[in-house]
Amino acid sequence: MKTVEKIASTVENAIESGLLELGVKRDQAKIEILEEGGRKGFLGLFGMKMARVRISSLENLKDGLKNADEASTSGTGEEAGELACRFLQEMIDAMDVKASFEVVKKDEQHTVNISGEELGMLIGRRGDTLEAIQFLTNLAVSKMMNERKRVIVDIEGYRKRREETLARLANKLADKARKTGSRVVLEPMSPQERRMIHVALQDDSTVVTYSEGQEPNRRVVISPKRGM
Repeated sequence: MKTVEKIASTVENAIESGLLELGVKRDQAKIEILEEGGRKGFLGLFGMKMARVRISSLENLKDGLKNADEASTSGTGEEAGELACRFLQEMIDAMDVKASFEVVKKDEQHTVNISGEELGMLIGRRGDTLEAIQFLTNLAVSKMMNERKRVIVDIEGYRKRREETLARLANKLADKARKTGSRVVLEPMSPQERRMIHVALQDDSTVVTYSEGQEPNRRVVISPKRGM
């Protein structure tokens, strides 16, 4: 590939990275600065805005320019997880918390797994803080990449454990609804957790699930099917 797009903390760092990947010197390349670095990051709260450059090798500039947009599009998906890690690293450093990050890509979905000690404060009550962190991360990544992106943020496998807990709860309350013949109303949950309840019982032919109420007090209702 004769054209690359690089993101770094400064324009110079991005240029050096691109030149190194192309294996060319500065006078052998066309350099386009797409985003200046050094300004305050998202909402002015964490870190600095990243610089973004596009570099084309002059050895085959015509073909490079022709494929520049294609190269940029194909690269953005791979960069989303990395940008999320950088944003999260700066956020967590500001909180004086030590953690490590791993990006897992499945199809077009990027998941950033955070691990470390004493990360409970980053999860919060029923994952409320984790949801806020994920929301901020997605806004920051989308802004840096100039397109809407969705990255899942997880901490020490919390989301999987929570999903398993909610599945057990759903089955237990479905059994209660069957035995009593009355509907069971759960406590208010986030949209993601309500979806977990619905999914856990979607194949159960003896009950139906639906949501009622307004956010943030919207709840899942488990009701026995009529005639059962």
